[in-house]
Amino acid sequence: MTVEALDDYPEPITSAKRAYQASLKLGCTKGADRSRAVLAMAKAIEHSFDDILEANTLDLEASKEMAVPELILDWLKLTPKRLENTVEILQRLGELSDPLRRIRNADYQIEDSQSYTQLMPLGVIGFIYEAFPDLGAIAAGFCIKTGNSIILKGGAEASHSNEAIAVVLQNAIAEVGLPPGSLELIPAEHGASIRDLITQDEYVNLVIPYARSSLVQQVMRQATCPVLKSAMGNCYLYWSLNASLDMVRWMIIDSHQSQPDPVNAIEKVLIHRQALPSSLTVLWNSLKEKGFEIRGDAELVEAFPQLHLAKEGEWGSAYLTKTVAFKLVDSLETAIAWINQYSSGHADCIVTESYQESRQFALGVNSASTYINASPRFSRNPSRGDSVFLGMSNQKGHRRGFISLETLTTVKHIVQGNGRF
Repeated sequence: MTVEALDDYPEPITSAKRAYQASLKLGCTKGADRSRAVLAMAKAIEHSFDDILEANTLDLEASKEMAVPELILDWLKLTPKRLENTVEILQRLGELSDPLRRIRNADYQIEDSQSYTQLMPLGVIGFIYEAFPDLGAIAAGFCIKTGNSIILKGGAEASHSNEAIAVVLQNAIAEVGLPPGSLELIPAEHGASIRDLITQDEYVNLVIPYARSSLVQQVMRQATCPVLKSAMGNCYLYWSLNASLDMVRWMIIDSHQSQPDPVNAIEKVLIHRQALPSSLTVLWNSLKEKGFEIRGDAELVEAFPQLHLAKEGEWGSAYLTKTVAFKLVDSLETAIAWINQYSSGHADCIVTESYQESRQFALGVNSASTYINASPRFSRNPSRGDSVFLGMSNQKGHRRGFISLETLTTVKHIVQGNGRF
C-alpha cells in the first residue's frame, strides 16, 4: 500500500494519527468484510514466502554479525513451517464468527426502556515485539478481525522481515477495501523509540508488549496508554508426594514443545521434601536425555553434587531455554506461598492424586491459570475449541489469561427508550 509523504510530525505520531482515523471507519465495517480481509492476508502471506524468507535471511546475517543472543536468533529465524503456521492461524481467524456486535443483557434496567450491551473494538492497538516477525502478522489478523487498527513496532534485529510482512499485509488490506492506516508499521530506520509510541494515549487505546520480561517492564513503566502485559516462561510445578513420576516428566517435556516461544514452559519444580531420592535421579536423567539442563537449590546440590546451583535471582526470572530448576519444600502451603512470590503468574501446575490438594492449589495460587495433572503447553491454534490465542497475560487489569479475540474488545452500554417524555 502506498502511503503519502506526511507532515513534519515524528513517525510514531503520524502513524498513530493515521491508525486512529482508520479505526473510526474500521470499527463500523461489516464482519464479513473484516473476515474477507483476514483471509486475504493469509493468502498474501502464502504467496510471498520467498520474499519474506529472503528478507529474514538479511536480518539473520546482520544479527549474527552484531552478536545477537542465540535466544533472539531462534525467535527471529523464519522457516516455511512457521510461515505455514501463520497462514493457518490467519485462515482460522478469518473463518471464526464475528466477535463484534454480540448483544448481551445489561445488569441493570431503567424504567420505560431496555438496556443491553454489545462488544465493540478498542480502537488503536500498538503491538511491540522483539524478533518474532511472524507474530506481527498474527497480531494484525487479530486486530483486523476485531475492528481495531494496529501499529507494529518491531525490534531492529527483524527490520527487513517486519517490513516485508507489513507490505504484504497492507497490500492485501487495501485490495479488500479497508481504510488506509488499518495497519501501520514504524520502521526501524526512523529511529523512533518505544516511548514515542506508548505515550500517544490521545490516539492509542491499548499497547501489547511481547518480548522478554525486561522489555515488557520497560513498556509498563513508560506507557501513558493502557498496557496488556504478556508473559513467557517461569511457570512452576508442584510435585506432590502421592504424584506419578511419569506424569511429572510428561508435563515438563510437553510444556516446552511450544515453538519458537515456550510460553507456558515449566522452568521451576517444587518437590515435597520427603520425595524419594531415587525418583529424583530417574527424572533428572530422563530430562537430560531430552536435552534439558538441570539445576537445584543449595540443599539439592549438596545432596546431588552433579547438579548446577540455581542462584537466588533465578527463581523469579524466566530461562526461556530447556532449563529446569528444582527446589525442596516442606508442604503444599509452602509451595503455594513460594509460587505466589516468584512465579510469573500466568500458568502454574500441580501433580497430585489428592482432590483436596488440587482444590487448595487451584484456589490458593494467584495465577491467571492453574493446571492439575495437565500439561500447560500453549498453542495459538488449538485443535479443540473455537478460539485462537495471541499469547498469555499475567495481569489482573484489562484482561487476564489467554489473549483471544474478545480480549481486544470492550463493552458499550446502550439504552433504548420507548419515546415517552
